[in-house]
Amino acid sequence: MQAIKKYSKLVKFEHTLFALPFAMIGFFLAVTGNESKLSLKLLVLVLLSMVFARNAAMGFNRFLDRKIDKINPRTAKREIPSGEIKSKHALLFVIINSVLFIVTTWFINHLCFYLSPVALFVILFYSYTKRFTALCHFVLSLSLAIAPVGAYLAVTGVFDWVPIYIGSIVFFWVSGFDIIYALQDEEFDKENELKSVPSYIGKRKALNLSVILHILSATCVIIVGILAHRGWLHWTGAVIFIFLLGYQHSLVKPNDLRKVNLAFFTTNGIASVIYGIFVIGDLLIN
Repeated sequence: MQAIKKYSKLVKFEHTLFALPFAMIGFFLAVTGNESKLSLKLLVLVLLSMVFARNAAMGFNRFLDRKIDKINPRTAKREIPSGEIKSKHALLFVIINSVLFIVTTWFINHLCFYLSPVALFVILFYSYTKRFTALCHFVLSLSLAIAPVGAYLAVTGVFDWVPIYIGSIVFFWVSGFDIIYALQDEEFDKENELKSVPSYIGKRKALNLSVILHILSATCVIIVGILAHRGWLHWTGAVIFIFLLGYQHSLVKPNDLRKVNLAFFTTNGIASVIYGIFVIGDLLIN
């Protein structure tokens, strides 16, 4: 039990809330839109594949960044630099979850299995990107945007435009709020030759870019509602989600980062869950 708690802390398991509701939207969109029978077995497999993939991605990020985290006052108490988890054990954790992810996709369908190495490459590759490009935030957002598309493919085995637009919501949303989160390490990144949007263009311009990305995310939310011909529940969730996108920008200023965690963790977690509940509810009753 103690080991489970340690590794849950390592991968910030509670942050699964960011992508999970969107994956479930992709899943139930496929079930309801194609009049497929709801399979609890398939639902469990999709959830497991998400958990394994995210565990691998976060574990690898913590393993790869262990030396950087050790010299950053904000991250020095994380599990690997503090010695709570040995780096070799963290790497073993990554390998096990990577294998479990691929094995799980085998039981979903052939397409998901064949695409699983591609998805795994994207989510693991993100951890390297801050070393050579300020576009690292967009690689992270791409790794999460895969979730709703993958869940849709798990049910249908074919691509469609609506889940791709749902993935686009995630892409612009995550890249926007990850830029906000990176504001905290602007000076540290510059001193240690790490790349990020804030270290490249400064706090004020980074926040402006984040606003643009969240406007694009809100636009995709509206496009999804129109293309899928959704009802009032969907649009209620959409309005709340868009409002919370704007609200987080009222919390963070270039010269005042005290509420970054409130904007990053709390606001975005609530936005994702509420949007997911309303959209899935709309899909199930209409």
